[in-house]
Amino acid sequence: MSSMQPLMTLLGQCERERDELAVTSQRAAMAHRSAVEQAQQLVVYRSEYEQRWAEQFRTDGRMELVNCYRGFMERLTQAVEQQQRMVVQAEAAFERTRVALRDGEIRVASVRKLIERRVAEMRLSADR
Repeated sequence: MSSMQPLMTLLGQCERERDELAVTSQRAAMAHRSAVEQAQQLVVYRSEYEQRWAEQFRTDGRMELVNCYRGFMERLTQAVEQQQRMVVQAEAAFERTRVALRDGEIRVASVRKLIERRVAEMRLSADR
């Protein structure tokens, strides 16, 4: 079995790398979910703010209020757009980690299959 030791070491290393990739992928998924939730909250807040001020403008449409509203809406729209860009970046990062994790799982499966073949060859050789 000493001829199997390098393969067992390789398997251990591949499994550790795969496990690290799984943790990284989970973190990326959480970051993506968080970014999506924040973006949704900003959109909801912006919508509520628009509705609240639409009612306010019906009763009091002074120019300084309108200017204040426009300025805040502009900054709020910028925040929404920035958050949407962060969602796209988080989604891309999550996809990269997902692909890396899949590749790590394939490496582990390949090494395990190689070990199985070597064990089968050793048994066959011992039977002869």
